[in-house]
Amino acid sequence: MSHSYINPPQLTKPTGYTHVVKSGPGRTIYISGQIAFDRDGKVAGAGDFRTQTIRVFENLKAALAAAGATFDHVVKVTTFMTDMKNAPILREVRAGYFGTNPPAGTLVEISALVVPELMIEIEAVAVVPD
Repeated sequence: MSHSYINPPQLTKPTGYTHVVKSGPGRTIYISGQIAFDRDGKVAGAGDFRTQTIRVFENLKAALAAAGATFDHVVKVTTFMTDMKNAPILREVRAGYFGTNPPAGTLVEISALVVPELMIEIEAVAVVPD
């Protein structure tokens, strides 16, 4: 992989993300914010943050695959969630998809998403080597 994962010693130890990801040459892929919709547009796991988070990551996986990428190619994610108390669940689920080299990341609490039952949305940027 042509990415370098850097956590400068001057910064706090990250939990489930990397402070700096330096990407090598390649194609950049932008994935729109994915929500917990199944393929029919129905909310998966209404009221269940873990189920919704897994659905979001599975949607991201499908979007990445459609562009010829995997989670190993993701260099940045932005996560929006409606209640920060669910951050430990997010970190646990996310670790199962990103493993030892998590991408750079931003986590933001918001008041609502496009559909009231939704609790999480994640967008991603990936770089696939040429």
